[in-house]
Amino acid sequence: MYRYDQYDRQLAQERVAQFRDQVRRRLSGELKEDEFRILRLQNGLYMQIHAYMLRIAVPYGMLSVAQLRMLAHISRKYDRSFGHFTTRHNMQFNWIKLQDVPDILADLASVEMHANQTSGNCIRNITCDEFAGVARDELIDPRPYAEILRQWSTFHPEFAYLPRKFKIAINGAAADRAVIEAHDIGLQALKNEQGEIGFRVLVGGGLGRTPIIGVEIAPFIPWQDIITYLESIVRVYNEYGRRDNLFKARIKILVQAIGIEEFRRRVEEDWQHTRGGACTVTQAELDRVAAYFTAPAYESLPDTDAEVAALRARDPLFASWLKHNVKSHKISGYASVALSLKRTGIAPGDITAEQMDVVADLAERFSFGEVRVTHMQNLVLADVRQSDLITLWKIARAEGLATPNIGLLTDIICCPGGDFCTLANARSITLARAIQERFDRLDYLEDIGDIDLNISGCMNACGQHHIGHIGILGVDKSGEEWYQVSIGGSQGSPAALGKVIGRAFSFAQIPEVIDRLLHVYMRERFDGERFIDTVRRLGNEPFKEYVYATPVPEAAALQMPDYDLLKVGVSYDTPFYSPRF
Repeated sequence: MYRYDQYDRQLAQERVAQFRDQVRRRLSGELKEDEFRILRLQNGLYMQIHAYMLRIAVPYGMLSVAQLRMLAHISRKYDRSFGHFTTRHNMQFNWIKLQDVPDILADLASVEMHANQTSGNCIRNITCDEFAGVARDELIDPRPYAEILRQWSTFHPEFAYLPRKFKIAINGAAADRAVIEAHDIGLQALKNEQGEIGFRVLVGGGLGRTPIIGVEIAPFIPWQDIITYLESIVRVYNEYGRRDNLFKARIKILVQAIGIEEFRRRVEEDWQHTRGGACTVTQAELDRVAAYFTAPAYESLPDTDAEVAALRARDPLFASWLKHNVKSHKISGYASVALSLKRTGIAPGDITAEQMDVVADLAERFSFGEVRVTHMQNLVLADVRQSDLITLWKIARAEGLATPNIGLLTDIICCPGGDFCTLANARSITLARAIQERFDRLDYLEDIGDIDLNISGCMNACGQHHIGHIGILGVDKSGEEWYQVSIGGSQGSPAALGKVIGRAFSFAQIPEVIDRLLHVYMRERFDGERFIDTVRRLGNEPFKEYVYATPVPEAAALQMPDYDLLKVGVSYDTPFYSPRF
């Protein structure tokens, strides 16, 4: 993985010193909150309901064991012994004291981590496929390009104050596992007729208040020109994007307002002045960065392991884990393992300090000292020998990291919601728990099959509910929390936005609503047909009819006080063990 050079180290150290002084001035009263706000956001520091939240970047989702152990240390010393992985490869700590933040940033810098540009109107963390470098369907390894884009975009002086936040995702495989169609810029690697590597460029995607699928602006940009071309896109956006209306400031609104043809014309006009210039990526530069992402020392191994096959045959739990959590690898004798952070009763994406240390140990022992973060809020050990799968499974299972539900209903994507976030209209993590408990039956989950369920606590869509097969959005109705339900969304390529089935539901009704949606699916599906395929074939109407045919009961066990952290006697002045619940 990438290692800091002298420029990265100097930048990180200077940033820590700068923010330490800014925090000192804020605590002394020299800086007022309205003056300090933009400074703290530049360092990934948010004010939430109970405390400050610090968002830490994990560029393109890669962590070394030293970095993960540092996150565990920070969670113990400065937080409440847990952290939260987001849908964009970031780690969030939710109980941070302002006076501790400079020390936290210094600790992060010591292991080549930072919180730069994890907030604010700038180019955010570059994301890519969690199976980069090991997937069998991969055309190119996107990580060197992601790192080049990270270096280009970090503190870019022209793009420090964009009209709104800006997100880029890059995919190097046939299957889109980076959700490129839902980003401000999405890059898909491909080869032209001459066999040359380049990128199909999408622009104007995004979720939030106005969800839009990105559109193609260029069918093929040579890899050498990718920085200059993206720079022209962002420059046009920076010049013409709206700054008078926060809700209309994203690039997707500009693209829709003037049309993709006019937007493309302006980009091409700007690009003519910079193409072939100083920001052209040279082969030497690509080789330099790519050298940080060379393959580990793989052994020559058989493609199957007899002991693994034997245990699969006699242990259904192990067999289910292999089916859902273990992915094929491009190297014979190896596999990629997803460690589920979706155990019932725990907020999706949450991980304790003890589990971070366990995962670091597992990575060191079984996967060449590297951990991947997925946009599904799970972790991946990318390079595990098949002969180690049994031992790994036993350890992970004992630590609550082997729930065999990757891709199933309880593998829920979920934002922090109203339990933590000041922007939320309704709670997300408590609802996720209610859903997990309702459907925590492995045989039933297996029968349902692949299904994406995404929950967002507000229209900002941090839980990406628009692209869930089932999407749930928290809304406010006269000061009370309610939830809209949509179906038919999907990530991947082509991506699709879900459609709301009808009027909103209360917190206590949602598990029953999901049960009714699944009933229609089980009744109407063809053999082997996934939930999303049945929805596409039938449309929303049969699902809507059944959901609203009779009143959805208010489940007594799911009344708000039962799952409301603020109403069950939890003190926010003392640590507690169980993350959130």
